[in-house]
Amino acid sequence: MSEDSSTAVGTGDQREAAPGRGAVFVPDTRRSLTYRVFRRLLRMVLIAWFTPRVEGPGKIPAEGPVIIAPVHRSFIDFGFSIFLTDRKMFFIAKDSLWKFGPLGRFLLAMGAFPVHREAADRAALKHAQLVLAEDEVLVLFPEGTRQEGPLVGEILEGAAFLAARTGATIVPVGIGGSAKALPKGKKLPRRTKVTLYVGEVIEAPARGAGGRVARSVVHETTVKLRNSMQDCFDKASA
Repeated sequence: MSEDSSTAVGTGDQREAAPGRGAVFVPDTRRSLTYRVFRRLLRMVLIAWFTPRVEGPGKIPAEGPVIIAPVHRSFIDFGFSIFLTDRKMFFIAKDSLWKFGPLGRFLLAMGAFPVHREAADRAALKHAQLVLAEDEVLVLFPEGTRQEGPLVGEILEGAAFLAARTGATIVPVGIGGSAKALPKGKKLPRRTKVTLYVGEVIEAPARGAGGRVARSVVHETTVKLRNSMQDCFDKASA
């Protein structure tokens, strides 16, 4: 449900032909029957195939706006988020999933909304802010799209930017083993153990005079998040 979270939830416009353009998204904080059934089935499948375990000192806050920021090495990474909290979660998903109408409608019902990865996307930014304004949980992959290898490179500033706008806390997460379970380019998953390592919560950037957050502070928060993601990834992969 999330091959790509961009900041790039950004500040520009989507291309006219982008799939999912104009999708109506209103954060529904209720747990519909469809949501509850699908989440339970997904949890059962992931436990059967990957026996995921959660480690680390961090914890998803029980209330208030939260951005879960995992390392991204596999298409199935989004699913493992359900082991981090019982709270309902919302996702930023690549817009190509909306090419097939029924799938797009199902994703919207499950709390996902599209982002256009080839350009900054005002609509995705607005949707993300709506989720956090409702004190909900947003899953956003700061690397932007699936990466390969053990290193977390430069990340997008979307998580820090949204935290500055909404006061959301950020929770870095490393996911070890998912690249082996379903590496990029493969369609069928392999049985393997997956570990999620949850880092310490990163508070929203502090506001300065006039209630604004300086760009430099957003950048500092992004660097702190990247370093924490790397530490979590190293420990999850150990």
